[in-house]
Amino acid sequence: MINKLVEKIRKTKAPIVVGLDPMLNYIPDHIQEAAFSEFGETLEGAAEAVWQFNKEIIDKTYDLIPAVKPQIAMYEQFGIPGLEVFKRTVDYCKAKDLVVIGDIKRGDIGSTSMAYARGHIGKVSIRGKEYTPFGEDFVTVNPYLGSDGISPFIDVCKEERRGLFILVKTSNPSSGEFQDRLIDGRPLYELVGEKVAEWGEECMGEEYSYIGAVVGATYPEMGKVLRKIMPKSYILVPGYGAQGGQGKDLVHFFNEDGLGAIVNSSRGIIAAYKQEAYAKYGAKNFGDASRAAVEAMVSDINGALEAAK
Repeated sequence: MINKLVEKIRKTKAPIVVGLDPMLNYIPDHIQEAAFSEFGETLEGAAEAVWQFNKEIIDKTYDLIPAVKPQIAMYEQFGIPGLEVFKRTVDYCKAKDLVVIGDIKRGDIGSTSMAYARGHIGKVSIRGKEYTPFGEDFVTVNPYLGSDGISPFIDVCKEERRGLFILVKTSNPSSGEFQDRLIDGRPLYELVGEKVAEWGEECMGEEYSYIGAVVGATYPEMGKVLRKIMPKSYILVPGYGAQGGQGKDLVHFFNEDGLGAIVNSSRGIIAAYKQEAYAKYGAKNFGDASRAAVEAMVSDINGALEAAK
């Protein structure tokens, strides 16, 4: 699947991923009112509002982008109806030929880790018949439990040609409480990055590994170091826009070939209509505001990469 992601990034000239992380307060009132009118002010109503919101954003942006990243917690909070919408969103995006990164941040061991892997990027067998439960192309994984937690995911990646983005240095302010701790004089995130590169050697695509890393845009100097440690691992970069990251901060996350990184923006795109820069679109045209925000993000990042040459 990494080959498809690289191909689509080249085709769209857009090294970005749209985070489909819908909160109810991001969803315009007219979408909510229609959903609650049909399904009541219930979990089902909230899930329907999320679905209609997602669908409009996907319809208005899919031709500009290579990938989307739905964050499963935003769906789980609405229970079973929310998970059904997560699955509908995954299927709809794949029908639009988008690469889907399931932001699930799972991390466990043994049979539990294998169950997560099969449920999200693999298949389950029921009395001789195989089923694809969620069907994402990539998932995010927490490596805190070590190889016991990662190996089952890697096994499924090999079977299904799917991929992982393993948390290495996250964008949140308190990430340093653990990730920056020195071990034998080196920060923990560097040691995790080395392990990601090692795991990645087992699952190489044509140019890059199926095993990538998550490194926050808010730590560009650390990203520069980690890029060298993991030259064949794609880096998923959260923290653009709403969390402060800008295109000029991100050039060191990329390799000299202009590839190697994909930058995520979530509320900066899906809730763009709430920003002053896109207020002219209004809530009724929130999808058009999201499209404009995608175009601006692509221009910012590509401009920065060009200037860095």
